[in-house]
Amino acid sequence: MNNSATTQKVNSGLTPALNSYRFTALFVILFMWTGINSPLYGQDELKVIRGSSSNNSWIAFSDAPNALYHHLSGQAYELLDQRAETIAGLRGLSDWQQRQRDVRGRLREIVGPFPAKTPLNAEVVGTLDKEGYRVEHIVYESQPGFHVTSSLFIPDGLQDKGPAVIYLSGHTDNGYRSETYQHKILNLVHKGFIVFAIDPVSQGERLQYYDPESGQSIVGSSTREHSYAGAQAFITGSSLARYMIWDGIRAVDYLFSREEVDNDRIGMTGRSGGGTQTAYIAAFDERIHAAAPEAYITSFTRLLQSIGPQDAEQNFFGGIAAGLDHADLLEVRAPRPTLMITTTEDFFSIQGARETAREVSGIYEAYGEPGNFAMAEDGGDHGSTRKNREAMYAFFQEHLDNPGSAGDLEVEVLSEEELRVTPTGQVATSREDAETVFSLNRRRAARQVRELESSRTDLERHLPEVLRSARRLSGYREPGSVPEPVFTGRIPREGYAIEKYFARGEGGYPIPYLLFRPDQPTGKAVLYLHPEGKAAEAGKDGELGRLARSGHTVLAPDLLGVGEMGPGELANYTTQVKDFAATSFDVWTTSVLIGRSVTGLRAGDAVRLARLLKRQAETDQVYGVAREAMGPALLHAAAFEPSLRGVALLGPYASYRSLVTNRFYDPSLHVSAVPGALTAYDLPDLAAGLAPRKLLMAGLTDGAGNLLGADEITEHMEVVRAAYGREEAGGHLQIAAPNQSIEHRHELLREWIKK
Repeated sequence: MNNSATTQKVNSGLTPALNSYRFTALFVILFMWTGINSPLYGQDELKVIRGSSSNNSWIAFSDAPNALYHHLSGQAYELLDQRAETIAGLRGLSDWQQRQRDVRGRLREIVGPFPAKTPLNAEVVGTLDKEGYRVEHIVYESQPGFHVTSSLFIPDGLQDKGPAVIYLSGHTDNGYRSETYQHKILNLVHKGFIVFAIDPVSQGERLQYYDPESGQSIVGSSTREHSYAGAQAFITGSSLARYMIWDGIRAVDYLFSREEVDNDRIGMTGRSGGGTQTAYIAAFDERIHAAAPEAYITSFTRLLQSIGPQDAEQNFFGGIAAGLDHADLLEVRAPRPTLMITTTEDFFSIQGARETAREVSGIYEAYGEPGNFAMAEDGGDHGSTRKNREAMYAFFQEHLDNPGSAGDLEVEVLSEEELRVTPTGQVATSREDAETVFSLNRRRAARQVRELESSRTDLERHLPEVLRSARRLSGYREPGSVPEPVFTGRIPREGYAIEKYFARGEGGYPIPYLLFRPDQPTGKAVLYLHPEGKAAEAGKDGELGRLARSGHTVLAPDLLGVGEMGPGELANYTTQVKDFAATSFDVWTTSVLIGRSVTGLRAGDAVRLARLLKRQAETDQVYGVAREAMGPALLHAAAFEPSLRGVALLGPYASYRSLVTNRFYDPSLHVSAVPGALTAYDLPDLAAGLAPRKLLMAGLTDGAGNLLGADEITEHMEVVRAAYGREEAGGHLQIAAPNQSIEHRHELLREWIKK
């Protein structure tokens, strides 16, 4: 896509989707300002566990908005405890070596496979002579068309091949051009090290969503870019870490091509995000003799207890489920030299760092090389200290055989202009048809879609496999017996009454719901899922009341992360501090790490509620209705619960494919995606599996919220129509026009349920 097209597309209506968090923040401000005059104020009476006063609140559920986080992290702790038991049972070097082999295999499985090694096509695009050293600006291709901007700092006076250190910067917009990172780079250079500094994805000259008009990223900061592209990578079963690790492995390949570099004396270091990359890359590439990750290593237990998983760069697909923790990244390197660099006030827990260091020391002791592992610790926050810098210099001087003074020197940093690598300062505008993480991942998704299309030619075999894959990948768990709900109140209205209940979900957390009981029931019941919760359509003129006045019993819940059950403190932290989306990326990432999904959890609770509704309404005619982003949860629930007579999806996005193939998508939708889904199925496959049950889809959109045209609907829904045709149930499938007025929607639902 050319730059003008990019700008035009953003200005044509996708920007609101990208900036939904701004709308959310504005909404909150307006709500607080308008006070009791807000139309939402009256909805306090619809609360089930958090009433408007202490007289009708349930203290036991005061932390209900954090239930999703607690449930996911609780499962993570169980997995991490199992890992800890394994580590505690290791006896002697042979056990540790077997553990290393196991971990290497798991890392390859969850991160790989990596691309084939293709020509680097490295170009020295500029040089700079400074006092005591020279700089070569280099662009290489870690994958064809995927350009990495970098600078090689070469000290004067090298008599023979010298030691080299790869430097990876943290989350700064200008990458290694930051004065903080230059200070370390130039200190190493003045101490006789060759230093190869590269721009990580979304930093420096490698912005993935660059807007030439503003000169900035279209989607925001580097962490936002990481999570924006990373969410799409997770849906294809990949990860942003895979791309960044490969950039680093190819950086080592480049150093091997330089005659100045001693291939046996290569090190790597970086702080914050650079510490993450150092730990990851050095765990995969044994050519890195000495590694010093800074301001990253802690433990998943302490991370989950404190700030939660960070942006997509820092997470492996199914990492915790595979039995891995931060310590494994260092242990797999043993006995090669490794230095952890930490500070006591870092937001990466120092307690976790100390615990990890104690564990890692065990394998180095087993190898008889305790001196090859150390932890440098100093006071301070998430920053660099003189003591830690000098510890890093001394570490490389010792282990890369380059003795000298480890004293921290005052250096003259270079300007950003001097360190510019590309003519325009960005790969996006300097290289025609440059690849991005999005374009590479879209190509991966295209291969997966072609494989799905091939499988769909044999629906008899394909659909049962879809069901098995959906259970596995979504992390769905079959609900046990459904206990009686707790009744908390009743609100009479004309033609019906609203009863307030809560039931228990998978993890024992409450599921608040409203039960609309019509005065004259028809014998039909509706489970109604809304992304804004049970109160969204519960007003006197809302859709739920209309359904109830038509005689239908309606159950409307607050599922995990919604209404009284969310979004929780971690989601608020994400929105306010890291600026990704109103729905927390970090909570979703926790599900990615443990091999589950928010959609799978919600589907399990939806099945519980459907069975409960059947009992409370005394009917076996239960239908499911979902609005917008709740569509995937209902589709999964209906796929696993055949007692649901039919499913109506109003305004849903058509497929996970549409989230991955749109460069700009609505970031609030990622939480409804199942990580890895496209490796085995897509939402239309689940819909096809519902045949011959009744299915209504109205107002289908793509992942950016744009209504699909007729041709696009035909393309996405081909497998659904084929499945209903196979069952001779074409009359039970309705794909309606995208009229979303309240009157039209109600009439559509009323007629659909009546059939």
